[in-house]
Amino acid sequence: MATGTKRALDDASGTPKTKRSKIDNKHGKRKSETEKPVPAASTLVTEDVDFPRGGGSSFTPLEVKTIRAEAAKEADQELFKESKGPQAKKRKLDTKGKKKAAKDERAETIRVEHLNYKRVAVGMKILGLVMSVEPLALIVSLPNQLMAHVPITNISSQLTHLLESMGEDEDISSEESNDEEATTTKSHVPELYEIFQPGQYVRAVVTAVRAQGSTDPMGFTRSRDEAFRASARIELSLLPEKINEGLAKADLKPGLTLSAAIKSVEDHGYALELGVPDIAGFLPFKDVEKASPQQAGRLRVGCVLDVSVSKMSPNGRTCTFSTVSQALRSSSLSEVSNVASVLPGALVQGLVTAVLPTGLNLQILGFYNGTIDQFHLPAGDVEENFKVGQKVKARVLYDITPSTPPRFALSLAAHILSLTSKPANEPEDGNDSTVLHDGFPIGTVLDSAKVIRVESERGLTVSLANGLEGFVHISQASDDHVPSLSATSGPWKVGTIHRARVTGYYPFDGLLQLSMRSSVLEQKFLQVGELQVGEVMKGTVKKLTDSALFLSISGNVDGVVWPNHYADIALKHPQKRFKPGGSVRCRVLVIDPTRKRVVLTCKKTLVESTLPVVASMDDAKEGIVTHAVVFKTSEKSLQVEFYNNLKAIVPFKEASEATLSSLSEAFPIGKVVQVRITSVEPDTGRIVASIRQAAPNFKSAMMAIEDVEIGHSVEGIITEVQKEKAVVTLHPTQVRALLSLHNLANRRDVTVAQLRTSLKVGDKIQDLVVTLRNPETGFVLIATKPKEKEALVQKHTLSIDTVQVGQIVGGRVLRHTRHGALVKLTSHITGMLHPTDTCDDYENGNPFPAAGSIIKAAVIAIDKEKNQLTLSTRRSRMHPDQEAPILDKEIDHLAQLQVGSSVRGFIKSVAEHGLFVMLGRGIDARLQIKELFDEYVKDWKSRFTANQLVKGRILSVDKEKRQVEMTFRSGESSRSGQPSLKLGDLVVGSKVDGTVKKIEDYGLFVEIEGSKLRGLCHKSEVLFILPGLVPLLTSCQLSDNQDADVVMALRSFREGDRVKVKILSVDTEKHRISLGLKPSYFAEDDFTEASDEDQPEEPQTLGVIEDEEDELSEHHEDDSDDDAMVVDEADIGQSLVTSLAVTQSMSARSDTSALRLESGFNWSAEQDMGLGNVSDLSEDDEDDEEQGAKKKKRRRKEIEQDLTAELHTKVPDSNADFERVLLGSPNSSYLWIQYMSFQLQLSEVEKAREIAKRALKTINFREEQERLNVWIALLNLENVYGTEESLDVTFKDAARHNDSKTIHLKLAAIFDQSEKFEKAEEQYQRTCKKFGQSSKVWTLFGEHYFRRGKLEEARKLLPRSLQSLEKRKHLKTISKFAQLEYKLGDPERGKTIFEGIVDSHPKRWDLWSIYLDMEAAQGNIASLRNIFDRVLTLKMTSHKAKAFFKKWLEIERCLGDEEGAEAVKAKAVEWTQRATSNS
Repeated sequence: MATGTKRALDDASGTPKTKRSKIDNKHGKRKSETEKPVPAASTLVTEDVDFPRGGGSSFTPLEVKTIRAEAAKEADQELFKESKGPQAKKRKLDTKGKKKAAKDERAETIRVEHLNYKRVAVGMKILGLVMSVEPLALIVSLPNQLMAHVPITNISSQLTHLLESMGEDEDISSEESNDEEATTTKSHVPELYEIFQPGQYVRAVVTAVRAQGSTDPMGFTRSRDEAFRASARIELSLLPEKINEGLAKADLKPGLTLSAAIKSVEDHGYALELGVPDIAGFLPFKDVEKASPQQAGRLRVGCVLDVSVSKMSPNGRTCTFSTVSQALRSSSLSEVSNVASVLPGALVQGLVTAVLPTGLNLQILGFYNGTIDQFHLPAGDVEENFKVGQKVKARVLYDITPSTPPRFALSLAAHILSLTSKPANEPEDGNDSTVLHDGFPIGTVLDSAKVIRVESERGLTVSLANGLEGFVHISQASDDHVPSLSATSGPWKVGTIHRARVTGYYPFDGLLQLSMRSSVLEQKFLQVGELQVGEVMKGTVKKLTDSALFLSISGNVDGVVWPNHYADIALKHPQKRFKPGGSVRCRVLVIDPTRKRVVLTCKKTLVESTLPVVASMDDAKEGIVTHAVVFKTSEKSLQVEFYNNLKAIVPFKEASEATLSSLSEAFPIGKVVQVRITSVEPDTGRIVASIRQAAPNFKSAMMAIEDVEIGHSVEGIITEVQKEKAVVTLHPTQVRALLSLHNLANRRDVTVAQLRTSLKVGDKIQDLVVTLRNPETGFVLIATKPKEKEALVQKHTLSIDTVQVGQIVGGRVLRHTRHGALVKLTSHITGMLHPTDTCDDYENGNPFPAAGSIIKAAVIAIDKEKNQLTLSTRRSRMHPDQEAPILDKEIDHLAQLQVGSSVRGFIKSVAEHGLFVMLGRGIDARLQIKELFDEYVKDWKSRFTANQLVKGRILSVDKEKRQVEMTFRSGESSRSGQPSLKLGDLVVGSKVDGTVKKIEDYGLFVEIEGSKLRGLCHKSEVLFILPGLVPLLTSCQLSDNQDADVVMALRSFREGDRVKVKILSVDTEKHRISLGLKPSYFAEDDFTEASDEDQPEEPQTLGVIEDEEDELSEHHEDDSDDDAMVVDEADIGQSLVTSLAVTQSMSARSDTSALRLESGFNWSAEQDMGLGNVSDLSEDDEDDEEQGAKKKKRRRKEIEQDLTAELHTKVPDSNADFERVLLGSPNSSYLWIQYMSFQLQLSEVEKAREIAKRALKTINFREEQERLNVWIALLNLENVYGTEESLDVTFKDAARHNDSKTIHLKLAAIFDQSEKFEKAEEQYQRTCKKFGQSSKVWTLFGEHYFRRGKLEEARKLLPRSLQSLEKRKHLKTISKFAQLEYKLGDPERGKTIFEGIVDSHPKRWDLWSIYLDMEAAQGNIASLRNIFDRVLTLKMTSHKAKAFFKKWLEIERCLGDEEGAEAVKAKAVEWTQRATSNS
């Protein structure tokens, strides 16, 4: 078979026949076998005809001129040789033999031609170099300075199939399926950058050649990149079945290299698609790992790669390949079965048959002719470097088609032979070579470019340093028109030196694209990458639109200015300032090299600013003062923008020194502000800035702070008195400092309340000492000096031998350890201060003094071995002679702890099984998890932190093991030593207190206080109460009305309500208790006695001392105090934080005292009910009985009022109210969302989420709209309060439980409403990709663009949508976009679209009506009359005509005049008469 094939090649490679039909007949069988898919011939490439009719020619005039010149030159040379040659004497030789030899010699010489757009033909196989990898295409460099592109759909058939499958609708649930088989079979769609990289050689087939200026489907011609525009004319394909078309099975021998695509991934390797019939390709994993370890595992289905044949299976069906780069580069082709087997990129042995000034003629593979042009020859003289008969190894570039016999273009360039990119310099000393892009960036000016070759019609070839060459096109030689170039004369003759500038690259040829035009040389920059952010320049106004201002900066580089950057203030008429052709001074704001876009600013403040430019995280240094632009405001912060889209946040407190009512009014969007960067987090990209600290007066204060040192004695004047601190202005530095009122009160031996009333603004305070300062934030903390100055004197004379117990010593706190604060007394002596030894009252003291603070303490123990003292700062230890109350006694021994006693301590650590609490030096107590709360708490760890003050009750003390057990639980009387009630202890008729534990339709289950006994209060025994009133041990005057609504009475109770019940019966055998709640069972004394009994025994509050309500009130107080100096806890130190927390805890506790029963129930306590409180209680414990009686009478009168009507109109303002309302309407999404909103007002985000999830479980599954409303509310919540991960999880869950398209659109709308426009755009893009068949999706996406002012992007969506939508939806979509143009875009454009619609669909009356409505909104009555006249000329029913005339008449009355209305009536009559006559 191979032999026969080779004979056919011999015949085909012989003398060409003049008749094409014979050649076709001879090879008809071969074509039918190999050329199965015939490529579509391009209409732009004309077929050559041997004998054109009429004597015409297929050559262009330029080619005819060139051929004639060469023929004349050759004739002159032959004549010259005959006249002067040595054979002139031998005239008798056979002239016929001479002519035949000369003819054969000329026939053997093949003209070397360059590849150009005219010679590129469809079907040509060519070798290319990947120049750029774009998302949807490859930009490929071809020989002879040509460019081409490969669409993503022309990579491989497998990749195209994967791309098509992406557009199909997929259920979101399948994406999250746990089915392993489904996840493994689903193929990953590789990105182009995962398959290809710049500098990679590829084999390709030309699929289309477009004429210059023709339509570009890829949109490259609109790019500003010259290479992109040039690549639009030639389209290539990398499909292996096209490249390997004609490759025979016999050609698959070891060493052959070809292109292949991965068809599937098998157990041991990859199955390849070759395009060769009856052959399956296989690439083992081990060969891939051996060739490229980093590529192993990254290959995906659809990837195209070059492979080399390793071996053929014995049965001839499977061929094994390898990807070893060395084999791909060095393997050469020795023989082929046919001409189609010679693939581009093949390394072949060649024989030089002719050496020409323009290149070489070769014979390759013994059959075929080839040529090499000068661009692909080594440097130097061609005739000196090569001789006829010389053997060379060359690489095939492309097949010259059409040509008979077949010819190929080859290359001897070193970088092509090695399949590498040509370096910009030769590597030295083992260093890597530099690529052209890095060695000669675009814009580089070359001063010495020497002309070495001139092509009169094409351009110049110049030599540069390091043997590099460049090409100057004839159009780039001068700004003037140059018709032709001369190599021997003129300014560009060979050997002349010129200045040139790099404008691009020809990577395949290894040339620089140069320009010698003066205008190019004088340009400041040529591309966006040469600009610097913050650079000031002048631009020329090109165009002003409603959405932006476009400026021409330099050459083909333009910039855009957004409306908020036109000036420092908003311009009402920007067209008056920016006129086309005018010059504008601007500054580079943002550079986006990937999109080739430059954003400028014309704000005068920014343009003239001399402050440093902050364009990256590296530029953002703490302390830098610079300008920024406000781009977003909220209630609590500002967001400002630096250069290059770098953003920072300015907290409310740092916005201004003065009190601001609204940030948005003081700082409108677009305002330029001067800020000082205060914090930079490179890991998270978060920058915090301050406008207040950037003020000039703040600088002077900062400089004054440098004069204030820690430990300095200062004095000052009080300028402001706050709740827990005072603001003092120090003299003479005028620095503002904070003084704790507790510190000053301790010095003056008064309470804080007394001190606050006595202090006045303007009072002078002396004997102060600086304890903390922060120069960066301008913060200073001061305190009063200690009274005992003589104690510090002992510090210098202190020694471990002379120190005594009880001695007062002074030192500085170094740090905190697990045993307490480590205090440095001298250079050799340290002290240890345990938290329980700091004060006699833990709540009002400072158990954890700040590091660096100076303290005085009494020595209570001495350890001479460690040179360490045990210290105490308790007042009872420091001043034993003074009598002061001791609330927290020292605990030195376990014997001091009694079971049942309450003690306070500090949390030492939070473990997995509970807490450890420090009670004294070396004495710790353990609290198990079950002892922490009365109820079950899931996330208990978040409630506790180390060093927290807690109070608990001792459960047990084991002196031998030194173990102490504590509890925070308060509800178990058995643990407190009180006897528990049993069933036999209950007496029928007695009245006891209880708690409602469960509510059923038939009654209440009440747990008797002081026991675990529960009894049933049947609904017949339930008292009738006013709805909304809970019987909380109050003396209510209620009715025993038998006709009362018992169901309403039951609903008024909630689990956990405290009630007083009467024991009606006790069944000891069945263990049943019957209870009663009727008002007739109780007298007023029952409630009074209960109050009197409960009053002296207030229940102890165990657990954490600082509760959550205190912290919440603290935040509210701090936020409302705008004029106060804001203190950072990290800067103040731990001492001030603790003292403030303790003080606020005391004040909060005094405000929210325990619930007293005698106060009754307060209807008007709306605020308190919302927070779970029942009444606004009095704090005065010394009120006499008369005042108590008056309050009781007044409350009784309030309760007697009938307030049941308010239940229908009252807005729920507590959890109980919402729960009550939701019992009646569980399917109301409105109520559930209101409940969520109520929780968010209390900052209970997690509770709001739980309510939403509960709503979704509660609402009936048939109520789809109600459930959808809750899902949307949950998405809104996650968008505002959640993270991106939580929002994504909620979104997927919502899409799974609802209509997926609706959820996608709702999320995009949520992003739009919250002004997250970039996320909204991304969401719309994902929605269009997934639901491309929906007209609504495209319309809403277009409306999003229109509303943001992106008119061009919106208009591009229309043709894109029509490619995805069904034809029946086209008209609807086009109409929607036309309406958007009317409402948000250009009405003229919308009118044009509607004209096209009604012209192609004249019978669509609904579209005519919409068209008329849109025009009516514009108020153009003349245009409306014209449209009505046109539509009424069409044939329609009388009913439809009546509707149009009626609409016309209404419009005339609104927009027209009486004459127009009369004309409409006349035309209506005329139309009716005409219709009647025609019928």
